[in-house]
Amino acid sequence: MYNQNSVPNTLSSLGNALRIIKCFTVDEPEKGVTEIAQSLHLSKSTVHRVLATLAEDGFVRKDDKTHRYRLGLSVLSLAGVLMSNLEIYREGQHLLEEFVNRFDESVHLAVLEGHNTVYVSKLESKHPIKILTHLGRKNPLHCTSSGKVILAFQPPQMIDEVIALGLTEYTKMTITDSQVFRKHLDGIREAGFATSCGELREGVSSVAVPVRDYTRQVVGAVTVVGPTPRFTEQKMDVFAKQLQRVGEEISARLGYYVRRR
Repeated sequence: MYNQNSVPNTLSSLGNALRIIKCFTVDEPEKGVTEIAQSLHLSKSTVHRVLATLAEDGFVRKDDKTHRYRLGLSVLSLAGVLMSNLEIYREGQHLLEEFVNRFDESVHLAVLEGHNTVYVSKLESKHPIKILTHLGRKNPLHCTSSGKVILAFQPPQMIDEVIALGLTEYTKMTITDSQVFRKHLDGIREAGFATSCGELREGVSSVAVPVRDYTRQVVGAVTVVGPTPRFTEQKMDVFAKQLQRVGEEISARLGYYVRRR
């Protein structure tokens, strides 16, 4: 017999399972039951029960020696399904490859998620640098070139929300003054691209251009990133021009077209 009382319990268990899966990160890929329980404010019995269920379906796996857990391969299979069906990824991948082959610099494809950007594609150069830009990583909007170029073309309400959340200072180059930041976004809209020189991490620079879809909305960004000493002003201008061509082609493949007067 159908039990209405079971619905809240089921939803609660599902919510806990999703929270547990999301608590694993690149920086903390392995966690124990107690650690998870404390970070998510759940009982150890609840965490243990949910982990056991997730392990049965391969979403987590337990190290028999340390008794700690890691994400399992079932998560990877879901990621594969997502990426294969993400249109911006499908349309942009070979264009990113062409850029890397030509300039030998690392490129990323980022999309907007909430008040952050998320990397959905990453192609390394032959001489990559360690800048923690793994797939799925969330970065703030106000101090990355991809974030700024996406934010610049969002409705004023979205810009207000990001500023209201606070322009966190990550380095001495981060723009933290709201009025200066608004003027900076005006400049990005006029130029059609954004740059970041050590605003999120010292010694790392990037250039990004917007990607639009058939609704004419900016839904993502193509970014080239590398060490600041290698990213001279002249090089960044060259990157910007080439990336604009890439961004325009991806946008066209997503159904965007330029209206002629």
